[in-house]
Amino acid sequence: MLAAVVLLPSAIAAAATTQAADVLLSQGKPVATSTVESSSYTGAKAVDGSTTTRWASAEGADPQWLRIDLGQSATVHRVVLNWEAAYAKKYRIEVSDDGTSFTTAATVDAGDGKTDDLGGLTARGRFVRFVGLTRATSYGYSFWEMQVFGTTDSSGDTQAPTTPAGLAAGPATATSVPLTWGAATDNVGVTGYDVLRNGTVVATSATTSYTDTGLTPATSYTYAVRARDAAGNTSAASTPITVKTAAGSAGFVLAAAGDIAEQCTASSSGCVHPKTAKLVENLNPAAVITMGDNQYDEPTLSDFKNYYDKSWGKFKSITHPVPGNHESYSGFTGYDQYFGAIAKPQGQRYYSWEMGNWHFIALDSNDFVTHDEFAEPPQITWLKQDLATNKKGCVAAYYHHPRWSSGDHGDNTDSTELWNLMVANKVDLVLNGHDHDYERFVPQNADGKADANGPVEIVGGSGGAGLYDLSPAHATTAKLLKTYGVLKLSMTDTTFQTQLIGVDGKVLDSSPTYTCH
Repeated sequence: MLAAVVLLPSAIAAAATTQAADVLLSQGKPVATSTVESSSYTGAKAVDGSTTTRWASAEGADPQWLRIDLGQSATVHRVVLNWEAAYAKKYRIEVSDDGTSFTTAATVDAGDGKTDDLGGLTARGRFVRFVGLTRATSYGYSFWEMQVFGTTDSSGDTQAPTTPAGLAAGPATATSVPLTWGAATDNVGVTGYDVLRNGTVVATSATTSYTDTGLTPATSYTYAVRARDAAGNTSAASTPITVKTAAGSAGFVLAAAGDIAEQCTASSSGCVHPKTAKLVENLNPAAVITMGDNQYDEPTLSDFKNYYDKSWGKFKSITHPVPGNHESYSGFTGYDQYFGAIAKPQGQRYYSWEMGNWHFIALDSNDFVTHDEFAEPPQITWLKQDLATNKKGCVAAYYHHPRWSSGDHGDNTDSTELWNLMVANKVDLVLNGHDHDYERFVPQNADGKADANGPVEIVGGSGGAGLYDLSPAHATTAKLLKTYGVLKLSMTDTTFQTQLIGVDGKVLDSSPTYTCH
């Protein structure tokens, strides 16, 4: 162990070597992560006992974490990290009884990327977490294996909890099954429930519900649950149930852009919106999102018919639009007349719609450029209610004016209230236009700082209107391009991944695969 390690007072060992009774506690246990680089590098790969599979976090953002649920309380004496090339210069090892409040067991301040063997610990808890603080490379954090050694608690309790009853499944999607069951009882107390799929434990839940994800469409699965107490006693498995996932694909693709149609047609070689429309056609999306300024310059109905309709109008029946500031110049008349019912599907120019396990929120950010700062706009009242009543597991929002931007318009404080609501409600993805460029940010918090718990913001004002010059990139900018293109959004019930497709059909940027909050 060449890395510099600091053991905190609460974690200093009574002996220099690990006790003989220590066992490997972590292998095959449930894992949660802040992010993953892609579906090939999930957290479970870090505890599968193989040094050819690994976990990798999203690129370019600190901090990141991986949490292992040991299944019961244990004394942790040793943690071994077998690093891949993307290692941590600084990180912490933490423990927790409840998976929420953590205590630091060890810190490493000078990691060198070799195998780190952190011995001499006396930390106690059920959950063990790696927290990467400073990356040593431009990538994320990645290790082949994280192994936790120690001894499980034994307090003389040998009585198992009662068997959970009432296991039931809610409506299954193509890739997920929601489960609920009745609470078990125990002489000391139930600490959690193991969820078994086809006889194998796939997760441990601290509550009487769990949603199993990443499943195959049109496939039957058998589920059971068993209760567990702090001493590791487990009940018998509940009466099993069989659930079949819905038919259909495991995900869907959307196309998105803002700032689209100049007053030109395909007869002009310099006209871009017919070219970006061709990209949309090639993607064959399930739906199309527009982020405002659909038609330039002060769009009338005739402008929409003469230009936008001859390119992006082909997808009108599957389009979910929002207006930009250019649509507002004519009092939205052309926008409302051209899009008709889809301009106001719920009576306003803001609305929500759903697909798969995704809830999409379409907003008119013009309200926040002009509204009375002393009164809450009706749209905010509606938005709060819409977020509060959402039942889907993943949420995306889109509107014209971005809160953060390295483009010509720059950061927009008028969108602060919108952004803060997105952060507070754990929205996963926010799409904007207004600046005629492409910019993808890493997840950010309300202050615009990198935070894995925040939304991913993408400015996609690259649909065809004349491009703007760029300003220096933000610290949280993952990619900034002065180019035309269309966003390809690949969505599953639990994840999303984005790409920018250029007018030549080439992929100009790809995001990591993010797991929904």
